[in-house]
Amino acid sequence: MLGSSPLYAAIDLGSNSFHMLVVREVAGSIQTLARIKRKVRLAAGLDKHNHLSEEAMQRGWQCLRLFSERLQDIPREQIRVVATATLRLASNAQEFLQTAETILGCSIQVISGEEEARLIYHGVAHTTGGPDQRLVVDIGGGSTELVVGTGAQAAQLYSLSMGCVTWLERFFSDRSLERDNFEAAELAASEMVRPIAQQLKQHGWQICVGASGTVQALQEIMVAQGMDERITLPKLRQLKQRAIQCGKLEELEIEGLTLERALVFPSGLSILLAIFQELGIESMTLAGGALREGLVYGMLHLPIEQDIRSRTLRNLQRRYLLDTDQAERVNQLAANFCLQTTDEWQLDARCRELLRAACLIHEIGLSVDFKQAPQHAAYLIRHLDLPGFTPAQKKLLATLLQNQSNTLDLPLLSQQNAVPPRMAQRLCRILRLAIIFASRRRDDTLPAVRLRASDEELHVILPQGWLASHPLRAEELEQESRWQNFAHCPLFLEERH
Repeated sequence: MLGSSPLYAAIDLGSNSFHMLVVREVAGSIQTLARIKRKVRLAAGLDKHNHLSEEAMQRGWQCLRLFSERLQDIPREQIRVVATATLRLASNAQEFLQTAETILGCSIQVISGEEEARLIYHGVAHTTGGPDQRLVVDIGGGSTELVVGTGAQAAQLYSLSMGCVTWLERFFSDRSLERDNFEAAELAASEMVRPIAQQLKQHGWQICVGASGTVQALQEIMVAQGMDERITLPKLRQLKQRAIQCGKLEELEIEGLTLERALVFPSGLSILLAIFQELGIESMTLAGGALREGLVYGMLHLPIEQDIRSRTLRNLQRRYLLDTDQAERVNQLAANFCLQTTDEWQLDARCRELLRAACLIHEIGLSVDFKQAPQHAAYLIRHLDLPGFTPAQKKLLATLLQNQSNTLDLPLLSQQNAVPPRMAQRLCRILRLAIIFASRRRDDTLPAVRLRASDEELHVILPQGWLASHPLRAEELEQESRWQNFAHCPLFLEERH
């Protein structure tokens, strides 16, 4: 019966793009079934009197006709459609909305900027890992939302009337990427942010996340260029300089920047530069969700967990029937090894948390087949939806799992961009040793093993006579020593009283 359907849909009629998210509720979480996005550029249809052109409305209605087919199988009460900045401004918004509601067969809510900011924060809180105290930045087509909060609670919400489409029309309408256009766009954005900067700074944040197409584009550029995933002011300035060198919007070519995103990238970049400078942001990562996820989770009334990543890992363990006792055994060993090497190897909390995640799901490949289990594990992690983990962190986890046994693939460890290559190698070496020592799957067979790190040398120190008493694991450790030494990662086995 339709009324008992587990399907939900959220539609966001944005100023640049219209988005539809279709999900299925599965055991207190959501499984994404479809993400459909169309560039409508509604904001480009606003004239100086905020009258929305017929052409822009037709683009919007045509998009909604596509969306409407997917909505036919979902109960009306499990669909939520919201409109944002452009339809807040348009003097003839009602004309557009009446036809749009007829096409979709459900009502559309034009939400305030503050409500948009609240929903964005809600979506980020449900899907993005990291510290509790966060600053969320979402640069849309017609507005930019800035929110600070702790855990599930948004403390301060701001919606500013600037966006990548409106800034494109205002500062880059001549399609020139000269420095003067960038400076004018940044200055205007700074003047918008400055009045609220002090309030945001006073609340403070431990992590800054971006939930916009501009930040998504930056992530894609950095991945393509082999940089680490953190967006910083020097990187933004470097990309600005590259854009200026291109000269014209039609000639904008940056490795990793898609044609679809190129048109509004310079305007979004100028806004983000201003936000970084006015708020003194050190680094930013990509959020796992935003407005549409906030709408869906709001309909489901699911509680926001403090640790999104732990929920994701538990779901994976249940779904793939992993041996949780063994996963925790390997995790405890790896955690102890980390503590013993932290001073020398500088494995910070972020590294240790990602190693913990790898330990807890390291046997996921066995759910496919024992043969090539590490390769199966890497494939699953690369392609599964993992709320709380950024794309770069997923790639690191997949790389660690692919390298959990047999030969070490150093080039693969260098290609991920969540942590520096040397740190990835160190995490991998610890994971491999923890798996070997826990291989009997019993707590009472774990040795009193210690690790000592000296630069890249790793000394495994065991009780006297342990190797002779445990010939199989001794053989595995000898082979592991050869593999790590072959990869220029010296590993020495020692026994001491």
